[in-house]
Amino acid sequence: MTDDTPAGPRPASTAFRGLLHAQRVWDTELPSFDPASAPSAPVPLFHAWFAEAVAAGQPEPHAMSLATADTEGLPDVRTLLLHDADERGFHFASHATSAKGRHLAVRPHAALGFYWPAQGRQVRVRGPVVRCTPTESHADLHARSTGALAAALTGSQSEVVGSVAELHRAADAAWDRARAAPDTEAPTWTRYVVEPAEAEFFQGDARRRHIRLRYRRQEDGVWTRELLWP
Repeated sequence: MTDDTPAGPRPASTAFRGLLHAQRVWDTELPSFDPASAPSAPVPLFHAWFAEAVAAGQPEPHAMSLATADTEGLPDVRTLLLHDADERGFHFASHATSAKGRHLAVRPHAALGFYWPAQGRQVRVRGPVVRCTPTESHADLHARSTGALAAALTGSQSEVVGSVAELHRAADAAWDRARAAPDTEAPTWTRYVVEPAEAEFFQGDARRRHIRLRYRRQEDGVWTRELLWP
């Protein structure tokens, strides 16, 4: 073999592709979805689909992807938990000093993605993001578990940590503090709301006749609904 001879597939890559292509999607009976029966606004439909995902045994149905953009407009994404969905929008929380918090301070827009494979469903949301009041942010943190407070008190989110040992020491100290003083403040903890400008509901179909229903908010606040090609 010379340097110009094309290399064959590497065993590890071949094994990975074989494993990847062997996976199947939606090996279960999927629910039907008639978009004509959908409510006039997206949040009631989200509530209904969320309840159905819970009933179907979907693990962590409140987990969602949050996409933001940095100061250069480059995208970033991570998974976190939904804290509420109401007439204001979709709520989540983080430190204002975290990467996502810094992104939102400069570019206060975001996209959310929910995936519930137990029913072959996705929900996508896009819109501006607003910060809640300090009172709401404090209540958000202290309505959660001791572990959530300890996590909020551990280190500086998204900053570099020197070692796993350092992380463990800080986490243990934060747990002790959270147990001893459950009303401890985390000043940078911030609750955010994504105010939906668009929301899309995707119902998968085994024959790839997927239903995509998109809501778009008009300037007068009224929602329009439209079907999209899959």
